[in-house]
Amino acid sequence: MNAPLHKKPINLLRGWPSPSLLPAAALSAAAVKTLADPAAYVPGLQYGPDPGYQPLRESIARWLAAFYPAVDPAPPSAADDATTTTVAAGHHAPDVRRICVTGGASQNLACILQSFTDPLYTKNVWMVAPCYFLACPIFADAGFDGRLKAVPEDDDGIDIEYLREGLEAAGEGGDEVSFLRGSVATSSFSYLHFISPRKAPRHAINDETRERKEEHPADIHQQHFKEAKKRKLYRHIIYLVPTCSNPTGKTMSLRRRHELVLLARKHDALLVSDDVYDFLQWPLSTPPQPGYTAEMRIPRLVDIDRSLGVPDASFGNAVSNGSFSKIVAPGVRTGWAEGSPAFAYGLSQTGSTCSGGAPSQLAAMMVAELLESGELQRQLDQETRPALARRHGAMMQAIAEYIQKPLGEGVVVRGSALKGAEVFGGYFVWFSLPEGMSSREVAVRAKETENLVIGHGAQFEVHGDEDAARFDREIRLCFSWEPEEDVVEGVKRLGAVLKAMKDGVEWKSSSTLDVDNVK
Repeated sequence: MNAPLHKKPINLLRGWPSPSLLPAAALSAAAVKTLADPAAYVPGLQYGPDPGYQPLRESIARWLAAFYPAVDPAPPSAADDATTTTVAAGHHAPDVRRICVTGGASQNLACILQSFTDPLYTKNVWMVAPCYFLACPIFADAGFDGRLKAVPEDDDGIDIEYLREGLEAAGEGGDEVSFLRGSVATSSFSYLHFISPRKAPRHAINDETRERKEEHPADIHQQHFKEAKKRKLYRHIIYLVPTCSNPTGKTMSLRRRHELVLLARKHDALLVSDDVYDFLQWPLSTPPQPGYTAEMRIPRLVDIDRSLGVPDASFGNAVSNGSFSKIVAPGVRTGWAEGSPAFAYGLSQTGSTCSGGAPSQLAAMMVAELLESGELQRQLDQETRPALARRHGAMMQAIAEYIQKPLGEGVVVRGSALKGAEVFGGYFVWFSLPEGMSSREVAVRAKETENLVIGHGAQFEVHGDEDAARFDREIRLCFSWEPEEDVVEGVKRLGAVLKAMKDGVEWKSSSTLDVDNVK
């Protein structure tokens, strides 16, 4: 039967910020201020420099350096891992060379793949399962359809032994063509053997350049050297959301992060880390502590890679893919990437950026003003994080009342984002249904009978490798989009669907609803 018309539609799938949290007034004030100052609006309205709007790069560098601690390169002890306290001393000095402005995490993921992978050379893309499912088409567009590999999780995050076995099984040799590795050999023109046919320098060696070499050998060598330094192709890509993951809400432990970076270095893998929820965390204590605790400031993968030593000329093995979509607004289409100086420069040389200038130049000007004025941090501390904490608390109470109590112990809900700590963050709650229940059937039934949209587990399986990690009984609910009262009402409706299924109430779908593509 169709959803009753009198029931208000509720969407607990949509991972958007609530309209009530969009900082329209702050953005308006930032726009008025910057557009009144020629020193700001002239560069802001022109084509942007390849690495992005310089004031925003500088503001981001200072902001991130103040938030994330420096990292001791030694792996954390078992005690450190249990309490998840960092083993850092102080903070790194801001380094703007490590930052480039992007068009947001999704757009930048595509740029990373354009610049640092080649389907003829890069073997696989390894994705934590369950995954952020909308990343799968981005990898497919880059030529990796059919080569996405699911890696399950445990309580600490990505299953490192499963990944290790997969990387070792993939091997490292056997290709007929060798590719650019990020540096140039010292012998005369031997670096040409490291050039990909798909990413060859613009001045590839041919009869004409051989003639020019004889005339101006030093000039030709320098041209190739400059081109070669822009690109490095990686054998593997490892994609994940290590903090307050989408969809599970899980945060990877510090020890696991160290292990992962070391593994990536061993296998010439690039860790692409969507660090989009780090500033959206809160304590589960009552009353909640203000500010960010140490458990919320776990060093990123890119910080650990840096601590292990990444020379300025090296590309490193990790990039932090950040975005203002969740912490300002999705419509600003502005984000950042942090990596080694060589990586950040190489990313800024993506062809579309070189042609059109840095993305989001006008929005970057306004976001820079929000950061410099302190308005962004004020919004996060006084409005966004408290609102998300209330919504999360309301959803968890509703799940306990309307789902766990009627269905019993078969419903497994993750409490804290991080093992051994009382913190949560992000937008999502992930839980498992009792044996015998299909979350896909629940999603269809909820939409048709309750006018409720939810995320079901199969949506978050890695495309093309679903059998490696299936989630037939899992459900993802988002608490960020709907008003708090509708979050509770949505969970109550879901509980009614689940109880009807448990009680054996007969129901037959009257439509061909595709719950995999509902938004």
